[in-house]
Amino acid sequence: MIKTCFLIILSIFFSFELSSQTGFVFKGLKNHQQIRFRLINNLIVIPIEVNGKELSFILDTGVNKTIIFRLSDKDSIGLLNTSNIQLRGLGSGDAVEAIISQKNTFKIKGLVSNNEAVYVVLNDFFDLSSKMGTTIHGIIGYSLLKDVIININYKTKKIHFYNPLTYTYKKCKKCETIPFQFYRRKPYIKAKVGLDTIGDTFTDVKLLVDSGGSDAIWLFENSKKMIRTPKLFFKDILGEGLSGSIFGNRSRVSKFKLGRFVIKNPTVSFLDSVSTHNARKFKARNGSIGGGILSRFKVWIDYPNKKITLKKNGSFTDDFNYNMSGLDIGYNGKQLVKEEVVEKATNPYNRERSDRNSVSFVTRYSFNFKPSFVIRHVVKNSAAEKAGLLKDDVILEINGKQAHQLDIAYIIHKFREKDKKKIRITVMRNGTKMKFEFRLEKKV
Repeated sequence: MIKTCFLIILSIFFSFELSSQTGFVFKGLKNHQQIRFRLINNLIVIPIEVNGKELSFILDTGVNKTIIFRLSDKDSIGLLNTSNIQLRGLGSGDAVEAIISQKNTFKIKGLVSNNEAVYVVLNDFFDLSSKMGTTIHGIIGYSLLKDVIININYKTKKIHFYNPLTYTYKKCKKCETIPFQFYRRKPYIKAKVGLDTIGDTFTDVKLLVDSGGSDAIWLFENSKKMIRTPKLFFKDILGEGLSGSIFGNRSRVSKFKLGRFVIKNPTVSFLDSVSTHNARKFKARNGSIGGGILSRFKVWIDYPNKKITLKKNGSFTDDFNYNMSGLDIGYNGKQLVKEEVVEKATNPYNRERSDRNSVSFVTRYSFNFKPSFVIRHVVKNSAAEKAGLLKDDVILEINGKQAHQLDIAYIIHKFREKDKKKIRITVMRNGTKMKFEFRLEKKV
């Protein structure tokens, strides 16, 4: 299974409060800054300079602390003022070791903070980069968003940062504004869910707004009497957290309502109580909405004024799909690939010959390092398991394309494309090349 939710929701507990204040400010006379971002499986990846070194961060409204995962030597950012700490997030495992570093300089073009605290995970078993197929250094949320108003355009892949002291909202009849409630510096909104267990009526829910989750909706089973897994569902690994794997049931609900907007047949993941033990400390919380919902809107996130504003974009009525293969694919480093290069050959001595109009070609070979991918998990009773694929199989080819020609985004798209689509995979298993074939299975 390619995880339809890369967990970024982190509930962090610690025994002390930071004594210094942090804050992003606009340099010079500017009150606006625009940047481009990468969108990977509904997650927003932005470039941020940390102590002069550019790193890649996921912009995550679901976190109240800035976290960096293990850095390589070339990504060294000279962390100072460090002390040890433990972090705990979703999942059923133990807390993880980390250090906290203070008084760091963060810069997003002309938006700068000179006094940022950052948590660095020492043992990066979370391995977010391999799950997303590109280098991800960390996640950032509250420390950036508390000082600005941002406008996210998922279609153009641009974010606008505005100074809340000078920004004026334009009149927008097609927009819906919903107030935030903050708990532990994380934003929650009220919404309504149509659950098949109670017919065609709506249940009121309070949800974390989580731009760092790629799923559409998560619901905490039994957080309300009516919130129970529908009759049609399948068990799945929903993601990975700092405290281990997140398990639950994947299904759909008939409708989901955000203000005036009604979204039909969204996918919903129902999480068990073990994986969400820490998240349930906020008793009023019933779940979260992620990038699967947010990416269907143009979004204004306004922490200073405690509100979110939504306007439908062209994706609003698109179908909600999920990984129907049962395979979770991860980046497996780079492999040396032999590639054939065909070049046109010219011969200046051929001009007087009768075949001077002919063209000849020369074939040569180049060797380059290309990405490779490995199967990290195979979901029980899935199409892939029935076909015989196993964990740790190294992918060589998918539907005629060699692995080094692929990326995670392409693989995710293929596994979500349509029910009954034929998938042909060639893998390397213990030194033996093996071929498999199966069809995607739509279970809900």
